[in-house]
Amino acid sequence: MVGFFVVDPRNDPTGLSDGPVYLDYNATTPVDPRVAEAMTPYLTTWFGNPSSAHRYAERPRQALAAARVQVAGLIGARPSELVFTASGSEANLLALRGAVLAAGRPRPHVVTQATEHPAVLETCRALARLHGARVTTLPVNGDGLLDAGTLEAALTDETVLVSVMAANNETGALQPIADLAARAHARGALFHCDAAQAAGKIPIDVRALGVDLLTVAGHKMYAPKGIGALYVRDGVPLEPVVYGGGQERGLRAGTENVALAVALGAAAGLAVHDLATGAPARLTRLRDDLHRRLTEALPGRVHLNGPAGDRLPNTLNLGIDGVPGSDLLGAAPAVAASTGSACHSGAHTPSPVLSAMGLDTGRALSAVRLSLGRWSTETCVETAAAALIDAARVIV
Repeated sequence: MVGFFVVDPRNDPTGLSDGPVYLDYNATTPVDPRVAEAMTPYLTTWFGNPSSAHRYAERPRQALAAARVQVAGLIGARPSELVFTASGSEANLLALRGAVLAAGRPRPHVVTQATEHPAVLETCRALARLHGARVTTLPVNGDGLLDAGTLEAALTDETVLVSVMAANNETGALQPIADLAARAHARGALFHCDAAQAAGKIPIDVRALGVDLLTVAGHKMYAPKGIGALYVRDGVPLEPVVYGGGQERGLRAGTENVALAVALGAAAGLAVHDLATGAPARLTRLRDDLHRRLTEALPGRVHLNGPAGDRLPNTLNLGIDGVPGSDLLGAAPAVAASTGSACHSGAHTPSPVLSAMGLDTGRALSAVRLSLGRWSTETCVETAAAALIDAARVIV
């Protein structure tokens, strides 16, 4: 049974306190030690194949079923509706490719929006290139939000699937998923939601949202990399992403990675506890304190990118006038953060997300993403703010 503890800066079991202040939780989270403890026996003692008939399979089979219950509980799904995958990107692939191919139409129509994660956008491009899909990519407003009327106007009788993320990985912007899903369903289309950044940070209920497919990624919620899950509403047809022995409802063949599934289940259980005990409010206070310290020390120079209200509680994306984000972080080695999405952190080109929001090149290049998490504290915020303020003053 995974235990719980109160986050305390004096009791950091991750080792983060020995290095720079970690403000890149949206890129990846440290593996919670309780998650590592839960999964370890399935790497060693309980190694059996859960599909076997002998007693070495019993404990792995039970653990796999229990993990499915835990992940389903985090998002309000039935355990039978969960498919374990190797990542959030693979879950997105199964959702998009699976729905388009299962529809069996000669030129299926897919709708998405401009600030989606590359795992969705590149899959849409592949569907167009390889399967003749017609893809409509909708614009967003200055806060990075998709207007429901814009979506409704883009839907046709040929629309098979709409894919819109719950929360943007760079700005934290929260899309109006329930409204968007209802409009897609009114035209007979399925709705997929990439909730990799949202699951565990804000409450997610697939029934209330009305989605047909929803993606979860383990390494965004204190589980290891290499595990994800896709919610597939009962009755939604999908073409498998891996063919073979029939595991995972026949949608993803291959012997299940029980240890990583257990890790995702443990992480989901911890997330349920966090959500019930005020973790989002704590992170919001820390995020806003960090923002306040920067704006007060650098008056008139700090600009928030994305919505002030409708965003993840842990995410602060901002720019400082005249200071490229890469230069700012380079001059502040006491802070580990990102200039944009982790997938593009090595490139000195404007973030496609910020460009889609209408930011000019200079402002987009000044952006830094500061994302907090389970082991962020007041001391972290104070240290990071001081380092970023000093760096900004030195550069200018």
